[in-house]
Amino acid sequence: MSTFVTGKSIRLDEQYLHVELADGRIISTPLSWYRELQSADEPSRNHHHFICGGTGIEWPALDYHLSIESMLINVPHQQAA
Repeated sequence: MSTFVTGKSIRLDEQYLHVELADGRIISTPLSWYRELQSADEPSRNHHHFICGGTGIEWPALDYHLSIESMLINVPHQQAA
């Protein structure tokens, strides 16, 4: 994917990670794709911010980073070995 997508807002519920994009679309992916987020406590999961010019999300307390583009390619995030 060669188009940069940037986030505007982030919301999590018990089942999904929802990101509103700068262009108005809202994308949602299952939390089960992200073991670190699924197993985190609520305060850690809700402490997040955009990084890399809005193209990624960071959860500092979890030392976890996610590319918004990876949410769009329909592949669960795999932790590096």
